[in-house]
Amino acid sequence: MKYIYYYLLLLLVFASCTSPDFYICAPEENNLLTVLEQEGMTFKKYTSAEEAINAAPESASVLLLSQGYPKKAETMSKELLDKIESKNLKVYAEFVSFADTVSLPQALTLERVVVVDSTFAQELPAMKLLTINGSYVLPGKQEQTILAVAKVAGMDKAVYGLKDTPYHSLLYRHNGHLLVATSALSHFADARFAPQEAWKSVWNGILSEVAGRPVELHSWLNYVKPMFGRDDALSKQSRRQSVEKGIQWFYNGHFLVDNSWKKNWLDKYTSDGSKPFGPELPRAAKDGDGSLGVLEGHCSFIYWNGIQQYRYWMRNDVQGESSMAFALAGRLLNRDDYCKVASNLVEHSLDEYRDGPRSDPKSPSFGLLGWALTHKGHYYQDDNARSILGMLAATSITNQHQWDRKILEAIMGNFRTTGRNGFRGSLLFEENLQKYGWKHYWNGDIVNPHPHLESWIWACYLYLYSKTGYEELLTRTKKGIRLTMEAYPDKWQWTNGIQQERARMILPLAWLARIEPTEEHIGWLNFMIDEVLKSQVACGAIREELGDASTGWYNKAKSNEEYGKFEAPLIHDNGDPVADMLYTSNFAFFALNEAASVTKRPEHRAAVQKLSDFLTRIQVQSEKFKSVDGAWFRAFDYDEWDYWASNADAGWGAWCTLTGWIQSWIVGTQALLEMDTTLWDILQTHAIESEWEQVKKEMLEE
Repeated sequence: MKYIYYYLLLLLVFASCTSPDFYICAPEENNLLTVLEQEGMTFKKYTSAEEAINAAPESASVLLLSQGYPKKAETMSKELLDKIESKNLKVYAEFVSFADTVSLPQALTLERVVVVDSTFAQELPAMKLLTINGSYVLPGKQEQTILAVAKVAGMDKAVYGLKDTPYHSLLYRHNGHLLVATSALSHFADARFAPQEAWKSVWNGILSEVAGRPVELHSWLNYVKPMFGRDDALSKQSRRQSVEKGIQWFYNGHFLVDNSWKKNWLDKYTSDGSKPFGPELPRAAKDGDGSLGVLEGHCSFIYWNGIQQYRYWMRNDVQGESSMAFALAGRLLNRDDYCKVASNLVEHSLDEYRDGPRSDPKSPSFGLLGWALTHKGHYYQDDNARSILGMLAATSITNQHQWDRKILEAIMGNFRTTGRNGFRGSLLFEENLQKYGWKHYWNGDIVNPHPHLESWIWACYLYLYSKTGYEELLTRTKKGIRLTMEAYPDKWQWTNGIQQERARMILPLAWLARIEPTEEHIGWLNFMIDEVLKSQVACGAIREELGDASTGWYNKAKSNEEYGKFEAPLIHDNGDPVADMLYTSNFAFFALNEAASVTKRPEHRAAVQKLSDFLTRIQVQSEKFKSVDGAWFRAFDYDEWDYWASNADAGWGAWCTLTGWIQSWIVGTQALLEMDTTLWDILQTHAIESEWEQVKKEMLEE
């Protein structure tokens, strides 16, 4: 027994003499310390760099983590540097300067992290891209740079290198004994660094170099992540829960406008609509009921503290689309309060965006829905179409008829400015409508094979034809569809990618095949579905794809200088493993559900289920950053299983959210699948045509 006692005593003595893994100076709470504790690593913590350096024995490992970030950078004295060298310490120091005067920190905007030294860590090849979002850095360029920050083009790699763009060192070696970061890299979870696995590799490299031995982290800290892993099992309730969380997100972010904060937030940051960006609303902000409308959502810019910038802009399309999401969720979840919000959004949309000449029966813009409160005289038919479809869904589900006439007028306002070939062009302006009159457009011969802009208004015309039998609705729509299908793919215009154009074409083809199920029409539908599904990968994601550069509106950046200046795709090259929830997957999801009920093909139904599972898995969860909890970001890298892509699209990059385009169509389609129905079937239950003859007479008189 006494031998056991002596053995235990020796263990205690040995343990008391064993040095910790690291000597650390750090604030009370720090992301890296949390991870080190999870890994079971030992460390001694001190309140200042001097204390940590003085306490560390010869050849020890020291981590000097910023305590004043981002307001105050530390200056390391020559005396302290000499002590580090004399004791042969291995040190990592962050947000620190060695100059007599500390440079003022600069907040990043478009800059991303570029790997310069490919020997530093595994899985980090030269020119690999990462981000520290809008973090602060101490500007300067060092000789032994490992990581740099610069404005560079590319999805996962700085494809044009660093030669033609200025950069600052982010991580570098100083005098052989120090690894120095010019920002607080230990702030990775709070600042939402991405992608996660790459940053884990960065820290493996830092810790290995400081520890003098290989270190491989197995745990990690991430405050914003997908709801499920790639291989996690989904329950029968998972999709329904995604609807619940998806609608709750509107309240998490307080996107429904309330009068209590409208003036100090919405009016303040909207201005003229050119830069409607501002910080997120306070957690205690009151939620509106839809009667004052709904905000757009998040911009793609993330501040140094992980808070995401809002878009304080009011657009008509998101009002109508959000009304659909609330109505469908209200029916599925048996929530009358959601249906009330839906009704309020419809009323707000039709009152606020149909004022002035849009409400005058003698005006050529009568019936049209203004694009935004700041640009009411701009008329995109695609935005009108999505708003109309959303309002049709909301009024059909709630069985309300008081807005039927205005919705009919909205459809006909678009139709009578559609030319002989079934196209309207990219955008109409109020001044031109007043100058030329609606018949100028009605008699026009424009041809515009651009499904993103043209195709969903065709769905509205087909719906109205199914209700009224008015032949011209079908004739012009069929001609537009035929010319578009004949132009595929070489003559198609594309906006941010060719994949989104294919996805947008499926809905009108599906509804045309319902009305006229000819061999040709069903063939067109099956062909376009199959074109999209060629890019559906095993996890259910639909891979983005660029078309011919000569027909693209917003192509990939041709230089580092172009990065962030224009709308842009999420990818740089075809094959990049990225799905787009703003332009492609959201609309494909909805349209494929409508189409699968027409084709009845098992592989089409399976594709819808796979896409639904994918979207269920990648829905955002975050307790710390509540305003994004339940959202879908625009971008998802399904290889990394992370929210990652090129962030070049000004304002609409990888991490944007949108109450309309993204959230409403995903939530709405998830609800439709749960109810085993389609929007077409729901719309057929609503008798909107009672006002038809009067509207036709008023708006199409010769």
